Amino acid sequence: MRHARLGRTGLEVSRLCLGTMTFGLQCDEATSSAILDTAAEAGFTFLDTADVYPLGGTFETNGRTEEILGKWLTGRRQDFVLATKCFGRMSARPWDHGSSRKHLLDAIDASLRRLRTDYVDLYQLHRFDQETPIDETLRALDDIVRSGRARHVGCSNFLAYQVARAIGRSEVLGVARLDSVQPRYNLLFRETERELFPLCREEGIGVIPYNPIAGGLLSGRHRRETGPTPGSRFTLGGAAKIYQDRYWNDGMFDTVEQLREIAREAGLDLATMSVAWVMANPAVTAPIVGASRPGQLAAAVAAESLALPADLKKRLDDLTAPYRRGDAAR
Repeated sequence: MRHARLGRTGLEVSRLCLGTMTFGLQCDEATSSAILDTAAEAGFTFLDTADVYPLGGTFETNGRTEEILGKWLTGRRQDFVLATKCFGRMSARPWDHGSSRKHLLDAIDASLRRLRTDYVDLYQLHRFDQETPIDETLRALDDIVRSGRARHVGCSNFLAYQVARAIGRSEVLGVARLDSVQPRYNLLFRETERELFPLCREEGIGVIPYNPIAGGLLSGRHRRETGPTPGSRFTLGGAAKIYQDRYWNDGMFDTVEQLREIAREAGLDLATMSVAWVMANPAVTAPIVGASRPGQLAAAVAAESLALPADLKKRLDDLTAPYRRGDAAR
């Protein structure tokens, strides 16, 4: 598999990143390990997780994904670039969430214990904290980097202005800056192209988008007439409402049907075409792809070496243009 530099850093990552939020709830440990084995054989060297995973879990399951990943990584940690995230509520304690100095310093130590390592390559703020001063957060991240517990820092789910302000403040303070962003991005959600991606290209920020196949909707496996597939993220605990609100509407299903026909005409798998389209954006470093069983990775792996013909890409761009503006019919 090809590799690319993460933003302006010298860190090389595989062009596909394996997301692990299914590990520990949708997937038991044996299946999770099998997915990791398959990904490693396919050339994935970039792994992404978070302290609140698995998706759709509770306080009792928080950290389970990191524990599974840490066990699998034992003896081969140096073969992989490892990223994790913090912000989510980890317990009922009022300080056990967010991007405060206390929580960040507690969270990185807890993640390292679960991951069975003394450092992560990329430590990311999972969401923007409206209640903590950004200077406090940035200084804490800088201390984590200076201590060697993280090599680089980044963010997920930040708006463009929030990323820009964080970079500006890090320059003023002389502290570690955000070197990556992790936004939602796919054929059905393109709003990040308007402001975030131009900012990232100008500032040399790596982009590792999640949901490249829209939670499975762009795999073609879900049908509106039968309802959400049991066991998928559309039905999983607290994640169900999030994913149904994002994608489960008639307008998107109509678009998926048109995309399915375009893929058929092009002789491509719908999921492969969808991931290849994400990878074709010059701002994108490595899409994050997940799986609930090993065989599901094949479509993404096929996309890594697929260059979409210019006419096909334009057709996809034109069809999904309303999702760039955020005014697509629902």
